[in-house]
Parts: sequence; C-alpha cells; structure tokens
Amino acid sequence: MKLLHAIALLCLSPLAAQAGEANITWRDFNDYRDVVPANESKAGYHKRVAAQLEKHLSKLMTEAPEGYQLNITFDDIDLAGDVRFNMHDIRVVKPIFFPRLKISYTLTDNNGAVVAQAQEKVLKDLSFMDRVRTGRDSEFYYDKRLLSTWYKEEIADKVKG
Repeated sequence: MKLLHAIALLCLSPLAAQAGEANITWRDFNDYRDVVPANESKAGYHKRVAAQLEKHLSKLMTEAPEGYQLNITFDDIDLAGDVRFNMHDIRVVKPIFFPRLKISYTLTDNNGAVVAQAQEKVLKDLSFMDRVRTGRDSEFYYDKRLLSTWYKEEIADKVKG
C-alpha cells in the first residue's frame, strides 16, 4: 500500500511543479448567506465546504504555468439548494435556490504582475438545473461548476503559457 502511495506521489509531482497556485481567503462562515448544514455540525460542514472549494480551485489552477497565483476571497456564499427543517434536515435543490458566490480576486503572473482582478464580483447561475450534468456526481457540484465557468470565461485565457 505504501508503495502505491509513493508511486502516486511521484506521478503527481511533475504536475504540481508545473501548476499555478490558488490562495483562498474565507470570511466568517456564519456571516455567509447560505452555508447551512443539514445533518451535521456547523464547524464540520464549513470545513468540508472550504476543503471542497479549495481543492476545486487548486485543480483549476493546475492549468496555469508555474508562478501564477490566484488570490481569491469568498465575500459571500449562497450554496445551491436550501436547507429545509423537518424531522430530518435536508438540502433541497430546486431551480429557485440557485448558487451565488461573491468573490474578490487577483491573478498574478510569474513576475508578480497583476493579470486580472475584480472586487466583489457576483457569480450566479439562474438556470443551473437546466444544464446537462457532466462527469461524476460530486459534492457541491453546482457550486463547483459555477467556479469552473467563471474560470473558463475570465481566467483561463490569461494563464496560457
């Protein structure tokens, strides 16, 4: 098992060396519009949301050349769906509960020059449920897709090496 882990790390290390970096800043999760857990603790859910979105942004930045940095702050988060309080709290995903993220970001190149930036940019997808779902189902799928769309439209062409 350790051998497989070591091989996986060796295979990934050249990719990591070639990749840009994503640095994420979070506000107080209790102040965000909708990062409400269904059946788990707030702290655990907030950590899971942060980990999933950080991982996704880091994956997007693997396309960027080494030295590029995306510094992004989540000013507000309204996850897809809405938590309904019944006997068992659940997140209900319906078209009226679309994902919405407010971000501020700065993208710098390998010389430290600012390539792109925005303050309190609102990302939202009003017709998120009308689009075809591609790939495997994953946690926070619609929210990650919203970030991917933003990345493709505003960042990807600025990080071509």
